[in-house]
Amino acid sequence: MPYQSTDHHPAFEEYCETIFELDEDGVDVIQARIVERLQISRPAVSEMIKKMADAQLVKIKENSITLTNEGLKLANLVVRRHRLAERFLTDVLGLSWAEAHHEAGKWEHVISPRVEAAFLQVLEDPTTCPHGNPIPGSNYQLPEGTSSLSEISVGDKFIIERIPEELEFQPGLLEFLEESNLIPGENGTVTAVSPDGTTTVDVKGKKVGVGAFASQRILVCTS
Repeated sequence: MPYQSTDHHPAFEEYCETIFELDEDGVDVIQARIVERLQISRPAVSEMIKKMADAQLVKIKENSITLTNEGLKLANLVVRRHRLAERFLTDVLGLSWAEAHHEAGKWEHVISPRVEAAFLQVLEDPTTCPHGNPIPGSNYQLPEGTSSLSEISVGDKFIIERIPEELEFQPGLLEFLEESNLIPGENGTVTAVSPDGTTTVDVKGKKVGVGAFASQRILVCTS
C-alpha cells in the first residue's frame, strides 16, 4: 500500500490544494471555479465541499469557500510537496514543465517526510517551483516592483518572475511558454501591444506574442 502523506483522503488533499491555489491567484473561491479547475461535475463538487465542511477543513459563507486553519495546514503540505516534486522532475530528471506538472499531481499524495527531506537536500532548499510559484515554508518573498506583463510599456525591459498556477491549467500554455523561453529568470523586452491585449515580447532575439489572458497574469520585474 503506497504511503499516504496525511491522515486525509487524497480527494480532500486535492480540494484543499485547489482552494489554496485559486486564492493564491486572486480568483474568487466559489464552487464554479473549483468545477472549472478540477473538471468535475457541479453536484460532485457540492457534495465534496459539504464533506470537507463537516471535517472542518473549509468554511462556507455567502457561496465563498475558505480554508480553516486545519484545511490551510493540509493545503500547505500538499502544495509544498507538489512544487518540490516539480522541481525534482524538471531540474534532476529533465522532464518538461507540462510533464512535471502532471506527474507531480500524483507524487504529492505519496511523498513521505523522508523523501521530502531528501528533495530539499538534493535541490538545495529551493524557494519556488519551476514556474516561480512559492514553495510553502520557504520564506519566499515576491520582489518589489513586480507587476503583470500587460502593465509593461513598449520598449521597457523585464525579468520573468512567476507563471501563476491558473496558467498551468490552460491547455498547451505551459508547453508554449517553455518553448518560447518565457520562464522565470529570463530577460525580455516588450516590443508591441495590440488592441486585443496581445503583448509582443523579444526574448533571446525571438519575438513572441502573449495573449491578453496570459499577459495579465504572468508576473515580471522591470529591469
